[in-house]
Amino acid sequence: MTDMTTGAPRRLLLRHALPLLLGNWLQLSYNAIDTIIAGRFLGQNALAAEGIAGPVMNLVILAITGLCIGAGVLMSEAFGAKDFHRLRQILANTLLVGFSVCCFLALAGIALAKPILSFLAVPKEIFGISATYLRITFLGAPFTFCYNALTAGLKSVGDADTPLKFLAFSAILNAVLDLIFLGILHFGIFCSALTTVFAEAVCAGLALYHLIHRMPQLCPKREHWRLNPVLLRQILRYGGPTALQQAIQPVCKVLIQGQVNTLGVSAIAAFNAVTRADDFACIPAQSISSAISTYIAQNRGAGTLERIRPGFRTGIRLELCYWVLIGTLTALLRVPLVSLFVTGDGSAAVIALGSQYLSWMALFYLLPAMTNGVQGFFRGMGKMYTTMLGTFLQAGLRTVCAYLLVPRLGLTAIAFSCAIGWCAMLLFEVPYYFYTAHRRQLPR
Repeated sequence: MTDMTTGAPRRLLLRHALPLLLGNWLQLSYNAIDTIIAGRFLGQNALAAEGIAGPVMNLVILAITGLCIGAGVLMSEAFGAKDFHRLRQILANTLLVGFSVCCFLALAGIALAKPILSFLAVPKEIFGISATYLRITFLGAPFTFCYNALTAGLKSVGDADTPLKFLAFSAILNAVLDLIFLGILHFGIFCSALTTVFAEAVCAGLALYHLIHRMPQLCPKREHWRLNPVLLRQILRYGGPTALQQAIQPVCKVLIQGQVNTLGVSAIAAFNAVTRADDFACIPAQSISSAISTYIAQNRGAGTLERIRPGFRTGIRLELCYWVLIGTLTALLRVPLVSLFVTGDGSAAVIALGSQYLSWMALFYLLPAMTNGVQGFFRGMGKMYTTMLGTFLQAGLRTVCAYLLVPRLGLTAIAFSCAIGWCAMLLFEVPYYFYTAHRRQLPR
C-alpha cells in the first residue's frame, strides 16, 4: 500500500505510474504478439479478421475498465479517509454487479456476432473467421472484468506492482501458447482467440488469490457481500459515466473501421497494425492519468487539498516527457513496426500505408498525452460527467471527420481526424480545469 497524502508528488506519481505503464505495455504486448503471430503464420486474412473483431471486443473491455476506474476513484477516497469497511464494501458491490452484467454481455456477443459483422460490411472472404474469433473472445469478458475490478482495488491503495507481475506472467503464457498452437501446430485463428481468453482467466485467478491471501485489509468479508443500494448508486454515479466514456471510443472505432473496410483488405490489415502502434503510444499515457486520479482522490478523501494542484502539474510534466519518448520512437521505427505484422504477398502495400499514417501520429501523440492528464484531474475530483462529455466531443468529432476525409485522403485521414478530436477536447477541458480549481478553492 502507498499513502499518497504525504510525501513529494513527483516521487509518488512516478512510483505509482511506472508499474502501471509497464503493465499496460505488457498487456498490449501480448495483444500485439497475438496479432503478429496471426499475421505471420495464418496470413493477411487472419490479420484483417483480428483487426475487425478487435474494436468490437474493445467496446466491452473498455466499458468494463470504465466501471472499474470509477469504482477505483471511490476506493481511493475511502483509503485516503482510512475507511477500510467502506473500501471493502465498494469492491464487493462492484464485483457482484459487474460480473453478472459481463456474463450477460458474453452470451449476447456470441449470439449477435454475425449481425454485428454484417453491419460493419466485413468482406466476404474474411467474414467466417472474423465471426469465429469474435465469438471466442467474448467468452473472456467475465474474466477481464474480475481482473480489472480486483486490480482497481489494489491500485486504489497504491499497489501498482502486483498487477504488473500478473500481466507479465500472462503475457509470457499467451506468447508461448500462441507459438505452440499457431506457429508449430498450425491450429488456426480459433486457437489465437482461445489462448487470449485463457491468459485473461489466469490473470483473474492470480489477482483473486493475491487478494484472499495477501491483502486482508482490502479483501471483502462475508458481511460485505450484500448489495447496498446507496453504495451501488454511488458506484454507478462514478463508474457509469466513465464506462460510457470508455465505451464511446470503441464505438467510434467500429464506425471508423466501417469506413476503412471500404478501402480494401490491404488498408484493413494496415489499420490493424497501426492501431496496435496507437495503443502502445496512447494507452500507457493513461497510466500516468490513473496515477494522477489516485493521487488526487486520496488527497481529496484525506482533506489535503493543498497537495492537489502541485501534484497535477507534476503529472502533466510526466505526460509531456512520455510523449517525447514515444513520439521519437514512432517516427524512427514506423516502417519496422508495421513490418512486424505482415509478410509475403501484399506486404509492401500494407507497410507503405501504415508507415505514412504513423509519420503523422508521431507528432499528434502530444495531444492524447495532454488530454489524459487533464482527464486524470477531473476523475480524481469526482467530476465524471466532465470527462464523459469531453470524450464524447472528441470521439464524435473524430468519427465525423473520418467519414468526410477517408474517401478523399485514405488511411491518413484517420490521423488528421484523431488530431482534430483531441484539439476540440482540450479546448473544452482546459478552461474548465481553471474554473474548477478556482471554484473548489484549490491552493496553488
